[in-house]
Amino acid sequence: MGERLSSARERAFVGREEELGRFGEALAGDPQAPFAFYVCGPGGIGKSTLLRRLADHARAAGRLLVELDGRFVSRDPADFERAAGPFLDVPGTVLFVDSFEYCQWLESWLWHHFLPRAADDALVVLAGRRAPQPQWAADPAWSRLLHVTELEPFSEEQARSVLVSAHILPELRDRVLRFAGGNPLALSLAAAAGSAGCGREEIWSPTADVLRTLLAGLIGEVPTAAHRRALELAAQAHSTSEELLATVLPEEDAHLLFSWLRELPFMESTHRGLHPHDAARETLAADLRWRAPNAFETMRRRLADEYLRILREAPEERVWTVTDELFYLFREGETLARLRSWSREDEVHDRPLHPDDLDHVLRMAEETEGAASAELVRYWVQRQPQAFSVYRLVSTGRIVAFTARLVLPAPADPQDLATDPVVAAAWRHTDAAEPVSPGEHIGVSRFSVYPERYQVPSRVIDLSSSRAQAEAARARGRAYGFAVFRDADAWARRVEGTLADTGARPRVGEYTYGVFGVDWRQVPVESWLMRFISPGEEPLRPGPSPVSRTAFDQAVREALAHWRDVGAFAACALTRTRLAADFADPVGELRALLRQAVDDLARDPRGARAREALTAGHFSGAPTQEAAARRLGLPYGTYRRHLRQGLDLLCEALWQRELHDPR
Repeated sequence: MGERLSSARERAFVGREEELGRFGEALAGDPQAPFAFYVCGPGGIGKSTLLRRLADHARAAGRLLVELDGRFVSRDPADFERAAGPFLDVPGTVLFVDSFEYCQWLESWLWHHFLPRAADDALVVLAGRRAPQPQWAADPAWSRLLHVTELEPFSEEQARSVLVSAHILPELRDRVLRFAGGNPLALSLAAAAGSAGCGREEIWSPTADVLRTLLAGLIGEVPTAAHRRALELAAQAHSTSEELLATVLPEEDAHLLFSWLRELPFMESTHRGLHPHDAARETLAADLRWRAPNAFETMRRRLADEYLRILREAPEERVWTVTDELFYLFREGETLARLRSWSREDEVHDRPLHPDDLDHVLRMAEETEGAASAELVRYWVQRQPQAFSVYRLVSTGRIVAFTARLVLPAPADPQDLATDPVVAAAWRHTDAAEPVSPGEHIGVSRFSVYPERYQVPSRVIDLSSSRAQAEAARARGRAYGFAVFRDADAWARRVEGTLADTGARPRVGEYTYGVFGVDWRQVPVESWLMRFISPGEEPLRPGPSPVSRTAFDQAVREALAHWRDVGAFAACALTRTRLAADFADPVGELRALLRQAVDDLARDPRGARAREALTAGHFSGAPTQEAAARRLGLPYGTYRRHLRQGLDLLCEALWQRELHDPR
């Protein structure tokens, strides 16, 4: 039976060639090979599987094995020494200690007192979630004898081979991979569940049993409900800072929770904050979605609200980071899955166009879209050089793509209309639908040229879309946003529900393009983005027609955000609800109604602090929410809790007026 198990493990084993090779050299007696092997990594990364494979090799080489489990080692070093006795007495013995994190307190004793007494030709393999203390790898006496390996997730090719071996249907593999990442435990469980129960289902999802096993294997015990909420936040946020914890979970001790998260073995510390390994993230998110779907949506909305607040108030250098994190929240949505690639295989970064880049950009334009399009690129570079971004591969610095996002004020420039058929088509659409007033402008994502992946979902289009939406959220007076694609039929399907097909098909040179757009005066950016969370959400409609509750709440928040800019307030969606339908002076009377509604909150015992937070945050002139908190003498987390409660109470009060008695 042992031989059959060993053969099965060998057939199923994937990757880890370097570790197997170094251990094989040690078994063969290579004098340059290590004596001690230390394998570390998060739960489910494959440490125990690797140890079993190494043990099979050692057994096949005729070595005596001593196998210990750190979970069952007593705190007395003498007990460990008795259990591992042959390692000290029998030449060639190989000692394996799995789950070493459970007896990490033995580490100094091992290096100082136990391992130096090993029998001739003995080897030791330790595996645990934590890396060894750094002094051992740096110690000249140990540096050549100790080999430390931090196991990485499987590559995409290796992960796919696991699913192929498990006979997972080809159409399900991408979904399973998105859930499991390259984590071997998650892949194994997903493969087992999939091969047994997927059948003809179009969408794979992990079962409750799979989730329970993964949570136990990857995460272990969670101390309190507050710790679990912090985990659930970290599972949805792209990266988690202590400040984000304090804002989204204001009732909790953010410093304590952040410190705990930071110590978890599957958390990676980055310059943006904490980033969980893929399998842990997807397991936590899937468990919450299955166990408490309303709590899952609530957490995602809280995060979206915070990212939108930061996006509106952030300095320029933070805008793109926040936008990427906002869109990351919606990565599971069907709508965004059609639009974005989430790929990191073509990892690129964008920079403003430099004059030295122009010749390269023009060549790319001519190769992909023809000479006529290249001349239009030259025209717009002269008119709006700041609209162009150049994309370079992070790995080599090579320019691979460029985009251009034009800002065109009303009234339209006759020269632009005569020169660029695509821009002329966009302006004709605005004239036919709802003209753009003086002082307003339109945005046009005019070029997106990536010759190696031309106008298919890619990292370049991901970044360019994020930039366009960030600009729309921060802009004042933006009436329309347009995107331009050559394969109009394919992109009409991809953008369905987010951008409307204008029907325009202008021709440039030998190619025809589709023009897709959105009227930001009818659909607030906040409501548009929230549709990625709730795809069935209806946008606000022009005129005093009924709106959904979520869209109405977003309109109230938008009005408060634009309170200090009367012109921007006048364009807010709230002015087009029943609430303001019969006002002689919609802007002035609606502003007065909002002020009165906020003051009325103080009549409710729950609303006194909420009223103070709303007044300080929106009416007092404080430049930022942080400044408003200081003005009230409150910790920022406490202030945000009162502000959130105030917004909830205010939206509910105004919604009742919208439904029953606007006056």
